[in-house]
Amino acid sequence: MNLNSLDLNLLTALDALLREANVSRAAMRIGLSQPATSHALQRLRDIFSDPLLVRTGARMELTPRAQALRTPLAQALDQVRGLFVPDDFDAARSERQFRLMMPDLAVELLMPTLMAKVTRLAPNVRIDVVPWRGPAIFHAEFARTIDLVISIGNAFKGFHRQLLYTDSDALAVRRGHPLAAKLKRRETFLAARHVGVIIRGNAEDLIDTWLRSKGIERHISLVVPGYLEALHVAARTDLVAFVPRRLIAALSEQLGLVAVTPPLDPGIDEQFMFHPTRAQMDPGSIWLRRLMLETGRELERWKAG
Repeated sequence: MNLNSLDLNLLTALDALLREANVSRAAMRIGLSQPATSHALQRLRDIFSDPLLVRTGARMELTPRAQALRTPLAQALDQVRGLFVPDDFDAARSERQFRLMMPDLAVELLMPTLMAKVTRLAPNVRIDVVPWRGPAIFHAEFARTIDLVISIGNAFKGFHRQLLYTDSDALAVRRGHPLAAKLKRRETFLAARHVGVIIRGNAEDLIDTWLRSKGIERHISLVVPGYLEALHVAARTDLVAFVPRRLIAALSEQLGLVAVTPPLDPGIDEQFMFHPTRAQMDPGSIWLRRLMLETGRELERWKAG
């Protein structure tokens, strides 16, 4: 194919059509009229010698060729956009919007300190935090919509990983809990009623996965989707929450909680910062990553009670 005859706008239109599988929505996405987008689709069909979108009943579906184009096209467009990324990032003047994904405990432990830095250095920058959605979300299209992810876990394809901070787990109970002094004993721990935390993307509480590997099963009376919910419940009931120690320390005064060392130690938890490979040299991403790593180091220096 003669690249001199290729209109780059056609690739933008193709990207929108592959994402939306709908001409009207694709037109809205790229700011074209529907007739113009339909004309672009026809030109693309001629170029690829493939219908790309075919009608199936009341909706349109991508052809196998179109499906195969989605990832390489997204990567190619990211590289082209990278040509126009400025050489520096003026934080004081920037109005950039960053999108982060993290679980609730990371929001609690990291975001107040991070936002103090952002407010001082970049008052017009906006940070959007979205909830953790599980490891299955890590794919090429997701990498185009996110700037940072805070999570435990191994490396994900298309993302770089850096250690942010470490933690350990402890038992959280309300002040005055009748079993608080005895929970260090294995038999008391197993007899107690627990609140489990099953975050999105997991089949069970990670603590229970670890306990089961040791042939141990605790008594779960309640399951909640986040660590903050678990601590709020533990603060107002006699349920026991087995959660990260730093989070207990951060909320112990506010919620009236005490931390108890468990009879079984799961070891060290590691929280990582992930950023998309595409943003490796992006000055804005580099600036935000440095702030986040600095925040993680400060948290690491603070010893949880």
